[in-house]
Amino acid sequence: MQMDSSKSKSCFHGICSRELTRFRVRKRPFIDELASDFTEIGAVAIEHDAEPSPPLAISFCKANKNSHVFAVSDEIGYVSLFDSRRKISSAASHQENTEKTRISEWVAHENAIFDVCWMKDDSHILTASGDQTIKVWDAREKKCIGVLMLHTGSVKCLSSHPTNSDLVVSGSRDGSFAIWDLRCNINSQSRCDEVCLPPTTLVKGAHPSSQARRGRRGKATVASITSVLYLKDDISIATAGAADSIVKFWDTRNLKSHVTQACPQLEAASKKGISSLSQDSKGVFLTASCMDNRIYLYNILQLDKGPLQTFSGCQIESFYVKSAISPDADYVLSGSSNGKAHIWKVNKPQVEPIILKNHHGEVTAVDWCPSEIGKIATTADDFTVRIWNIQANHCSSSRSPFSIRRRVQAIPSTESRKSLMNDKEEPGSSNSSKEPLHNIQINSPSTPETHKKKVFSISDSNETTFEKTPEASMKNSPYSVLSPPSSLKRKTIKDYFLAAP
Repeated sequence: MQMDSSKSKSCFHGICSRELTRFRVRKRPFIDELASDFTEIGAVAIEHDAEPSPPLAISFCKANKNSHVFAVSDEIGYVSLFDSRRKISSAASHQENTEKTRISEWVAHENAIFDVCWMKDDSHILTASGDQTIKVWDAREKKCIGVLMLHTGSVKCLSSHPTNSDLVVSGSRDGSFAIWDLRCNINSQSRCDEVCLPPTTLVKGAHPSSQARRGRRGKATVASITSVLYLKDDISIATAGAADSIVKFWDTRNLKSHVTQACPQLEAASKKGISSLSQDSKGVFLTASCMDNRIYLYNILQLDKGPLQTFSGCQIESFYVKSAISPDADYVLSGSSNGKAHIWKVNKPQVEPIILKNHHGEVTAVDWCPSEIGKIATTADDFTVRIWNIQANHCSSSRSPFSIRRRVQAIPSTESRKSLMNDKEEPGSSNSSKEPLHNIQINSPSTPETHKKKVFSISDSNETTFEKTPEASMKNSPYSVLSPPSSLKRKTIKDYFLAAP
């Protein structure tokens, strides 16, 4: 489940609570491994005044209290908000379901809207359009409160900062990506008295095309930026383009060049573009949908090893086909040009994916509901958005085996072995689950300064001091994956990747 950043605790604190002290926490439900039946809740039609329009982007709200609401943008320039909790039926007509679930709609641009992005606790929504602008909307009032202008091509993608609700990054067909700060001073006003804001940073030619023909001055032409991601460490950005399958990583403190990059090992795949990027709620895993009909999974901290997993079976024949990893990083959902949606289990890529078949056109944008496990939304060129959910008997309240394995590996090796041995004990054995593994005293959480002085005393062995992880040393980013520990005093993120293990 995706949680509000203000309420998130560090990964190190969570590990100690769950494994060392046996502190009881609410278990996150997951999709059972035997699950193969996704049921369509219903479909809504994307049309305005009886004129259908193909949907291009979809996004559920990020805050848990609003996560049942999703936004859809389309080719005509409309933004529509829907409530997925309202009762709809797969037997009812798409138009009837639309009337039941639609909260509001409005004309946001006089051109196609390629991406939408929720911000400021879901009170604002940003729209990226073919008119080369980004607009900031008050979602409740349906009022434009700002226009972001500087791109010279269609704006194709958006991504908000994980903790700062005023920062957003955009990618454009002109080959550039820009960072915007909504707190910046007003630059000018448009013809409609809309406030125009300039970007704080603009990086041109982020993904030059070596295969494309060169211009008059001998410079390689730039390729469109198809996807951008603000990573969870608060300072890094991932970008992908239409020229090749390379994912570039940038440090926002020094944007003269990218820090590192990742791409498939296959030479044939490296010449294909990427249609979309996605990351899980903790920012550890990243997926890239490549035009070679494969989806590649990367570990942010092991980019030099290439893709961890590769998922195949779908058809990605256009840059409108997107994919998304689930918030818990257990599943990957993708659209397909064959009119079907595909779902793979991350730790079993060789197993045939679950296939959703009810669409009648190319399945394009997809998204996971952050708080309702198993609820997904898919859009297609048949002018519909379909809501799916896993059957109740396939949803377990205990943790998934994959998440347990990752969790055990994160704790010290001695504790890991004892924890695994304890899990294998029979209920009637002397090692009762009600007794803690060790007599450990942990101070109550306080300020970061006092947190540094905490000591874990273990009665069964000599006094041991645990080395803090990079996540525990960060003040504002508990799930930091790229930021180096402060003790190393590295100036840029580049040092983190080049440092010896």
